[in-house]
Amino acid sequence: MNIYVANIPWKASEEDLKGLFAEYGEVSSAKIVIDKFTQRSRGFGFIEMRDDKAGQNAINELNGADFMGKNLVVNEARPRTEGGPPSRGGNGGGSRGGNSGGGSGGFRRGDFNREY
Repeated sequence: MNIYVANIPWKASEEDLKGLFAEYGEVSSAKIVIDKFTQRSRGFGFIEMRDDKAGQNAINELNGADFMGKNLVVNEARPRTEGGPPSRGGNGGGSRGGNSGGGSGGFRRGDFNREY
C-alpha cells in the first residue's frame, strides 16, 4: 500500500518517518519529497507498506497524530495523473486577454506639462 503523508516537520528525516510507520507493520520505503531548487523538504512524502491491512491501520492511527510537534495528514496515496497541473480555466492559462494596454487614469504622458 502506498501512503501519502503531509505536514511532515522539516527537521524529520526519512528514517524518522520510516520508524514511525514501522510500529504498524513492515515499511518497504519512506520518501520525503525534496524541493529541487532549495534542497529542503517540501513537507510531504510517501510511505510504502507491504501489507494493506497494516497500511490501513497506520493511516487510521497516524492521521492527525502529533509527530515532532506537527499534526500529520495521512491518506492512501492516489495514482499520479498524466500531464501537468489542471487548467485554471478562463482565457488561456494566465493571459489577461482583451486590451492588455490598460488605462492610465485619464491622463496621457504629455498632460503633466500642459498649462490649462
